[in-house]
Amino acid sequence: MDSETTNARAFAFDGNWREFAPIAFTNLLLSAVTLGIYAFWAKTRERRYLWNRTRFIDDRLEWTGTGLELFIGYLMAMVLFAIPLGLLQFGIQALAIRGHGGTAVLLVLGLYLLLIYLVGVAIFRALRYRLSRTYWHGIRGGSDDQGFRYALSHLWKTIAGAAVFGLLVPWSMVELWKERWNAMSFGPHRFEAGGSASPLMMRYLLYYLLPIVLIVGGVIAAAFVGPELGGSPEDMQVRMLGFVIVGYVVFFVLAGLIALIFYAAYFREVVSNLSLGDLEFGFTAGTMDWIKLTLGNIALVVCTLGVGFIFIGYRNWSFFIGHMHAYGTVAVDELTQSTTRAPRQGEGLLDAFDVGAI
Repeated sequence: MDSETTNARAFAFDGNWREFAPIAFTNLLLSAVTLGIYAFWAKTRERRYLWNRTRFIDDRLEWTGTGLELFIGYLMAMVLFAIPLGLLQFGIQALAIRGHGGTAVLLVLGLYLLLIYLVGVAIFRALRYRLSRTYWHGIRGGSDDQGFRYALSHLWKTIAGAAVFGLLVPWSMVELWKERWNAMSFGPHRFEAGGSASPLMMRYLLYYLLPIVLIVGGVIAAAFVGPELGGSPEDMQVRMLGFVIVGYVVFFVLAGLIALIFYAAYFREVVSNLSLGDLEFGFTAGTMDWIKLTLGNIALVVCTLGVGFIFIGYRNWSFFIGHMHAYGTVAVDELTQSTTRAPRQGEGLLDAFDVGAI
């Protein structure tokens, strides 16, 4: 049976925040009582609900991961990576105190490179794990790649992106997206990722040039407006402090806004160039959609004195599914189970380094 996707029915999320609320509040309570240990099981309960309320074409998604997998993965990451890295930091401080500054600097550089490498491993393996625990029509995804080659690419492309005054960051982001998705599959089909950084550069340059524009504008304003206001030296110092504070606030507000403008274009570019078999995907969220999501999340957290944070995952998932589209056909009768090896542990490095997979 061939299932043809359309914009109206390819992806749908029919969750309800009132239905999700008991799960969210129970997770919050149990995580607090267990000093955060239950957070891994809380994440599993949340994903099971979100996946189950998400329909793709003619069937719902199913999340089969467990809290124990996430917990074991986190413990392994702490034992194998986080604790040794912490001890290495103490060693660097001891070397610096004893006058071995050169050795300490080399170790800091090596530690920094190692962290970038491990973050690459974390991102890749988290995506691989999530695909391996996501089922549709009884079929799952995954990858046989362990992520070590991707981590090397993540290391040098991250450095290359930042080396040329940060101008190659969009290129680095797009290339790394393509590399990790090209290593993934779902059922018998491999993902094919494309896209280019060229359509993103103008928006990125807005973010890149923002500090320069604000600094130059601030200096000009201080030079021309300040003396006109007159007053004692103390008054001028207060006004200068006010200029600095206002400039600081304006910078972060504008930086956040421009970042949303950039990410809106980034996600449209990379998702619209992603395919799986005869399926092609699209992402339609524009800048205003991202702004509404972000302001809504901030207002929810602020107005509830932080408690509303438990609904952020629900809102983000609803946002992404609501703007995801698929085009093409799926031969359901020809789908076969993925032959990739399913990882036995969860997103240990992801949780340890607190980075996102997608």
